[in-house]
Amino acid sequence: MHGVLEHLWSDWKIGLAVAAGVAAGAGLISAWLTPRGPITTTQTLISMLAALVVGLLAGFAMGNRWSLLVAPVVFVVVFELARRGVNGPTVDAIHLNSTYGIIAFVLGRAAHGLFVLAPMILGSVYGVWLSTRLGGEAAAPMGVIGWTLTGLATLALLVIAAFVARPAATYPIVGPDGGPLPGSIAELITVPIGGHEQALMIRGRDVDNPVLLFLAGGPGGTEIGAMRADVSLEQDFVVVTWDQRGAGKSYSALDPTATLTLEQAVADTIALTNYLRDRFAEDRIYLVGQSWGSTLGVLAVQQHPELYYAFVGSGQMVSQRETDIMFWEDTLAWAEQTGNAALAATLRQNGPPPYDNLLDYEPAISHEHDWNRYPELDVSKEMPGNLFVPENSFMDRINGLRGFLDTFSVLYPQLQDIDFRRDIPSLDIPIYMVAGRHEARGRAVLADEWFAMLEAPSKERIVFEASGHRPNFEQPERFAEVMRDVLRETYPAR
Repeated sequence: MHGVLEHLWSDWKIGLAVAAGVAAGAGLISAWLTPRGPITTTQTLISMLAALVVGLLAGFAMGNRWSLLVAPVVFVVVFELARRGVNGPTVDAIHLNSTYGIIAFVLGRAAHGLFVLAPMILGSVYGVWLSTRLGGEAAAPMGVIGWTLTGLATLALLVIAAFVARPAATYPIVGPDGGPLPGSIAELITVPIGGHEQALMIRGRDVDNPVLLFLAGGPGGTEIGAMRADVSLEQDFVVVTWDQRGAGKSYSALDPTATLTLEQAVADTIALTNYLRDRFAEDRIYLVGQSWGSTLGVLAVQQHPELYYAFVGSGQMVSQRETDIMFWEDTLAWAEQTGNAALAATLRQNGPPPYDNLLDYEPAISHEHDWNRYPELDVSKEMPGNLFVPENSFMDRINGLRGFLDTFSVLYPQLQDIDFRRDIPSLDIPIYMVAGRHEARGRAVLADEWFAMLEAPSKERIVFEASGHRPNFEQPERFAEVMRDVLRETYPAR
């Protein structure tokens, strides 16, 4: 063995070839197994450990600190080349000239660097030290400062691993004695939907209560945290919050993106509905959609009205294309009124939506809270603030933001031909529309037009005076009151 090591260290080219080979092999394997970088908790912990070992082997083979550069560079080059077929803002070309582009870089490359490149570099440090101890060419000693920094880096890596390893959990619903309430339900599960494992949070004081399926906004949004901020709905319903395919806790189900279509999203909604009907022995369930979820909900109800007692749309969407055009107009007007010449010039240069590139939407849609502020606005109830709940693990929080970019970029172009005013003049179940008084013109005008012409067995429009686009989250107790009224009006007596 000693002779093999002497031969390895006798020629720097041999050590370089071994180090580069190990790093290249790791890059190929990572691109095959985790082309978007590690997604799940298990993937992340394994990737961190594997990267540490790769760095250790590279540092040991080269026996000098050039390995700290060689291993990460070779890994990155091979990894990026091998995963070229994967698409989405977090893995596409780097764009640091926009906020969305910077966020995509941080969630994609920077996060990957934290989980893989940092351990690889640290492993190389220990590999070089080990080679010196076993008779390799002596590297310059690190000294007290070097070892202190290495120790701090090791401690930081262990802390990160501990954060990553913390499992997600949802607290039980408790009774008067402080213990879990008999007959209640509080669980985080994954179920196969449309051939992909997708995540659900199910909570309710009584499993015999009617079932409410909540469809989050986006596409690619997660609202598990927002739903946990208020428990009022859990008193009267078994509340099912679904992280749709490619969103939040279901981000790992994103690929292959070729099968992530609007038709599949509707089919997944129907499949989940039937799973819930079977599991809780209900003929029908209640469907609540917020923003994009209201689009998805209307399409599901149109196809299978017999599965639902009623549909409730919050922040109702009608035509994404027309909404975006009106947002572009309102943002341009605000930019001109406030003297923001750079933003106005960008908007004029881009022209009105739709756009082929997600990043081009940023100037048109990201300033809503600037030109549509109102006294009760609380952005802490939106992402990323609502990601920080026990129901989300460390990786769930990262994936919550990843999904909003990557899943949005796949699904949103498929929504451009939707216009309920033209395509859905009637629905066969009771319809409730919950709107905020401060809803942006680009949504409110279209929703009012569609509601006025919509034919349904019954329909009601309820306005929340202190809300904007998210009335169910901005005034959750008021929304729970509305849902109790919906229950009284539509749920059959038993």
